[in-house]
Amino acid sequence: MNRAAQSIPHEVHATDKHLLGMPAQGFLRDYWQKRPLLIRGAFADFVSPVSPEDLAGLACEQAALSRIVTHEPRGDRWSLRHGPFAESDFAKMGERDWTLLVQDVDKWDADVRALLDAFDFLPRWRIDDVMISYAAPGGSVGAHVDQYDVFLLQGQGQRHWQISTDANAPVAFRDDVELKLLREFHPTHTWTLEAGDMLYLPPGVPHHGVAADSCLTYSIGMRAPSQAELLVDFAEHLAQRIGEDARYTDPDLTLPMDAFEIDATALARVRTALSGLHADDAALAAWFGSFISSYRSVGIAAPPKPPTEASVRKALATGGTLARHPFVRTAWMRHGKRALLLAAGAAYPMQAEAARALAAATAIDAAQFDALDADAQAAVIALAVAGSYVVRKHSTRKPERSR
Repeated sequence: MNRAAQSIPHEVHATDKHLLGMPAQGFLRDYWQKRPLLIRGAFADFVSPVSPEDLAGLACEQAALSRIVTHEPRGDRWSLRHGPFAESDFAKMGERDWTLLVQDVDKWDADVRALLDAFDFLPRWRIDDVMISYAAPGGSVGAHVDQYDVFLLQGQGQRHWQISTDANAPVAFRDDVELKLLREFHPTHTWTLEAGDMLYLPPGVPHHGVAADSCLTYSIGMRAPSQAELLVDFAEHLAQRIGEDARYTDPDLTLPMDAFEIDATALARVRTALSGLHADDAALAAWFGSFISSYRSVGIAAPPKPPTEASVRKALATGGTLARHPFVRTAWMRHGKRALLLAAGAAYPMQAEAARALAAATAIDAAQFDALDADAQAAVIALAVAGSYVVRKHSTRKPERSR
């Protein structure tokens, strides 16, 4: 490591002007996917919008993704259970050494979702979710590594964190537990985080967090698909566009020297047969936009009684709004002289100004809808019919008088 890199600190204090304790471009240059950073007071006077009781209630929902990790220090035994859980499950938990984790809390709670606005120094499509964990004293998920960037915001209580910045740190996993825990862990830095402190970790950094008391931790994780995942999805996307009549052919076949040999000429024909896997920049962009705007877990189900175009327009005209479904991921990209809105894995062509506006909007009213071009309005209608926008009708009921 050169002297300049050694002088870059691993701990800074946030300021009123800089959440990261520095301008965002400095963070991206010196830390992003390069080195960990503890930011003291990143969210000053932070009060968690979610309580432990709220989190436990969410973990009881059928559609929520939740887990409980329990550690028995005597014997160093770990156990993992998947939700949904029953309220009685929490009554049986001990006073120490367990952790409840709930994914996608930003999809369920608007106040948690609002925290993501503070991370607009990153592409929004890179952000996966906000996972919140509640840990009883001593609770932990063990020493491990993540293959994605994560910001660990302390929401309540205290948590002790240990990390290793050793480039040669061992990363072999234990084979006696269901969790992917490190067999060896030798920390180089140790911190205690208070509410509002935030620890940034690039991919591959070994770390271990243990609750000092009953605490909540917010994990803002990035979406980082593996190259294998990208390759498989892209190949499947292209394969759907190739007809059954496109096959391996050898009209130039000559007598083989050996009937069992796959020779260089045959491999050249295979390469020709695979030529359909190549795509121009426009096709690549359209595929990736659809891929990255798809929710990684489940699709958005269409409503049992989808709205019609007429009912959507009437709802807007009478003061209603279209609220984007919280599980719908959006982005946009330029596409020739126009643009594409990417929403829930589908692509909709329209003017760039409209695509930019719709990608960022969580709700649409009549004025916003009327300002859209015809293609954008058609896209909004299609998304509403598919369930990606929920029609919120304007209430005309007068408030009751107090008695």
